[in-house]
Amino acid sequence: MNPACTALIIIDMQRDFLDPCGYAALARLDVSALRRPIPAVRNLLAAARRLGMLVLHTREGHRPDLSDCPPAKLERSRAAGAEIGSSGPLGRLLVRGEFGHDFIDELAPLPGEPVVDKPGYGAFHQTDLAQILQTRGICNLILTGVTTEVCVHSTLREAVDRGYCCVLAADACGSAHPHLHEAALQMVAVEGGLFGRVAASDSLIAELEHRKAA
Repeated sequence: MNPACTALIIIDMQRDFLDPCGYAALARLDVSALRRPIPAVRNLLAAARRLGMLVLHTREGHRPDLSDCPPAKLERSRAAGAEIGSSGPLGRLLVRGEFGHDFIDELAPLPGEPVVDKPGYGAFHQTDLAQILQTRGICNLILTGVTTEVCVHSTLREAVDRGYCCVLAADACGSAHPHLHEAALQMVAVEGGLFGRVAASDSLIAELEHRKAA
């Protein structure tokens, strides 16, 4: 991969998913498992910045009036015990502008790094992500973040349909359900790499640095 035409996408590393008082915790998900990829994401992020790559951060959340939250999604969150828009220790759950909606301190964006606010699971749905990538001449994507089987995989599939070459950074993705994480990784490589490839963060960094030096 050429770093000049490769972007690192860090998906939904928000307090609502990674803080013990956020949405995921209220939905009875294993927050410690969700936090597991943080060191690998930090290493990839540092390498991408060092190599001058495009770095994008996504946040899942909704307008304060919930006008962009489909009733079916709202009902699913209610059934999980963490209704979107309800009050929690970090503010209203998954609502833009609330403390819980923002990124964890360890992975805060730098000035100039695009933040893509998305109302759905996939990062292309109702966002300007496609325009940003096109403007920057990006053809390769490295995907990281949470959760592997939902927002990360949704974004991966959207990207593949748009013609991007994708790599899923296995140790830089996380899930509250280890068996679903593993299944999501295995899905990528079926049929000779139907959705791209899976790689460890260290090998990706070495690959990018080698290409940059060549």
